[in-house]
Amino acid sequence: MPRAQPADQALRDPGPFAPTLQLCATNSIPSLTLTGGTGFRTTNLANLLTAPSRFWSLGAAAAEGIFDGGARRAVSDQAIAAYDAQVATYRETVLTGFQEVEDNLAALRILEDEARLQDEVVQAARHAVELTTNQYQAGVVSYLNVITAQTTAFNNERTAMNLLGRRLNASVALIKALGGGWTTAELVK
Repeated sequence: MPRAQPADQALRDPGPFAPTLQLCATNSIPSLTLTGGTGFRTTNLANLLTAPSRFWSLGAAAAEGIFDGGARRAVSDQAIAAYDAQVATYRETVLTGFQEVEDNLAALRILEDEARLQDEVVQAARHAVELTTNQYQAGVVSYLNVITAQTTAFNNERTAMNLLGRRLNASVALIKALGGGWTTAELVK
């Protein structure tokens, strides 16, 4: 341990607020140093361990700058600006998270409505294929009408599958925005 301990020793402890504390306090706390010493002094080796040859000293020193050209105020302003920037970054992160959740909830609601309507269209197209096939078998229409009805039904089913994929992607994005995982073991606790 060194003989002199500076007063700012407490600021060196790493804690959650240490950087801000150091930035604010290093230039606003006066420097205080305590020193002490003991020893032996003699001109004669035989008197080395006697009481008169012992000495000790204790001293304190304090120093504070009188004029620093605004450096302390600038450091304080810098610390406040750094804190404000951190708060703004945190606020932006939180608001972005809320926006992602809200966007994905809205997307799920809209896609659910579209999927419900598309399912009705698919059912109608399948019914049209049945009717056209029956008409073909009765000899009322040509096979081209059956192919056209089947193509329309296929396109509607493909659109329904695309909507399902988009709904699943929106669900995954919502789970991600909420901070969740695929299993309960992966959820943030």
